[in-house]
Amino acid sequence: MDTLLPNTDAVNQTTFTPNAQDATSVTVNNGSRFQVGDLVRPGNASEIMQVTAIATNTLTVVRRYGGTPASNLSNGLKLTIVGNAALEGADAPASRFTTRYRKQNFTQIFAASVEVSGSMRAARVFGASDELDFQKQERMRELLRDLENTVINGTAPSTGQQGSASVRRSMNGIVRQVSTNQFVPGQNGFPSGGGAGTDLNDVVLNAALRSVWEQSAGRIDTIVCGGMQKRRINQLISSSRAYAPEDTKVRDLVSVYESDFGVCKVIVSRWVPADTVLFLDSSRIEVMPLRGRSFAYQPLGAAGDRSAGLVVGEYTLEFRNENAHGLVRGLSTT
Repeated sequence: MDTLLPNTDAVNQTTFTPNAQDATSVTVNNGSRFQVGDLVRPGNASEIMQVTAIATNTLTVVRRYGGTPASNLSNGLKLTIVGNAALEGADAPASRFTTRYRKQNFTQIFAASVEVSGSMRAARVFGASDELDFQKQERMRELLRDLENTVINGTAPSTGQQGSASVRRSMNGIVRQVSTNQFVPGQNGFPSGGGAGTDLNDVVLNAALRSVWEQSAGRIDTIVCGGMQKRRINQLISSSRAYAPEDTKVRDLVSVYESDFGVCKVIVSRWVPADTVLFLDSSRIEVMPLRGRSFAYQPLGAAGDRSAGLVVGEYTLEFRNENAHGLVRGLSTT
């Protein structure tokens, strides 16, 4: 995983000298994110401050740089680095970089046995020309269902993830891997929904899309939810629908949600938790088999008057740039 150098931080100070409007010494959470010459904007104010010195996590700044209007600093206030003003003819600044690290997941084996007697294969059964082929198809459908569920809700063990002949190996799904952008309506500054306060509405949808957009280089293009939340999304335009007298068809469906922060295909899945909506950048997600281990049928040796085999596949979820995705949980399910 590769990330850009952060350009935001927060004030970590409760008392300002001489006051919050004139203080020129500001303590922040991460002084290493700043450079001398940085132009910094506090919160949503119009003021710009210029950093002139850095001592660990304490910044010395020029307030109201360039004649910008005054503002008040406060503990926890977000600071945004607008950019750095380098000196003409100056030496190259000290190099800064982020460390790439490899995110990993684990493969999971999906398997189901098939066994049909010789008599069943010879008999003419209703709805199937070959009972063995019919059972293969049924087991394959079940395994594909389980794979979809695991891609969303799967969890790897906390220890022994590599697995063995005695330890089962499982993979982490999407819900398990999203950590940076987890939102709950009405908590930590995230807006409440409509109705009882946790109903999904356009305020919640746009807040989640905006939050991911602001702090990642990605753009959400897929919304995945269960049946209840899909109906909530459909209702966003129900009140504005109009029909002509000759219309004989009623359509109550939203398949694409377009906002300032992305054009999103809306997909319904029965496996997404009922109180959750997933916001995904599909270009950074891939479900893939271990090489040579996609779903296939393997005949087993004959052991009497029956045909037996194994439908098996080994898959994992490749989930890149965790902070380019998000989820909202705690939504109303009634």
